[in-house]
Amino acid sequence: MLRARDRPRLWRSTFAVVGWAALALQYILMVGPEPLKAMPGLTVNFFSYFTILTNVLAALALTAPLVRPESRLGRWAASEGVRAALAMYIAVVGLTYHFLLSHVWDPQGLAWAANGLLHYVMPIAVVLDWLMFTPKGLLRWRDPVKWLAFPVIYTGWTVIHGFASGWWPYWFMNVPVLGWAKTGFWAVAMLGLFLVVGLALVGVDRVMGRAARDSGPRPA
Repeated sequence: MLRARDRPRLWRSTFAVVGWAALALQYILMVGPEPLKAMPGLTVNFFSYFTILTNVLAALALTAPLVRPESRLGRWAASEGVRAALAMYIAVVGLTYHFLLSHVWDPQGLAWAANGLLHYVMPIAVVLDWLMFTPKGLLRWRDPVKWLAFPVIYTGWTVIHGFASGWWPYWFMNVPVLGWAKTGFWAVAMLGLFLVVGLALVGVDRVMGRAARDSGPRPA
């Protein structure tokens, strides 16, 4: 019988392996048979996908508390705010892919496997990890606003890198094709989605935290 304290370790070690393997597979598939001189540019492009960056953070957050729990990185990754923020980011990754990107991308074979792991399996695993194993009742309603810093910085990087390289990771961020007005609309809409998901997580956190307190031992 698996002890309760061992369940988080088993869950996190399993999906840490899944996450790193999916990222490695996706990178190999993206670089493929391209010449060596193309690898720096392809590598920059690889890490210019919000999906990739978020999955790297998720895999790191699953790994660090297992490998070095007392390190600064381990404590940071295990903190309630970080795990909730990652749940927000990766939930939006899954929702955005399913509703905005899946109809323009039809991967096959190993690409299908990597795509499914990064856009479906890991988002579900990270959100469930937060639900099942992260202490509740510690988040504040203003936290999701602070968590928007990552997508805001990413949006700025995407615009700068896009104009510098002529490469855009997502159709709804392609300024030369859509124009500033439509791209701005999508940027605001995406930030709104992040905020809604983040507020929903805080709401769940507060409800679960209150339930845990109410079910705890009462003073004599």
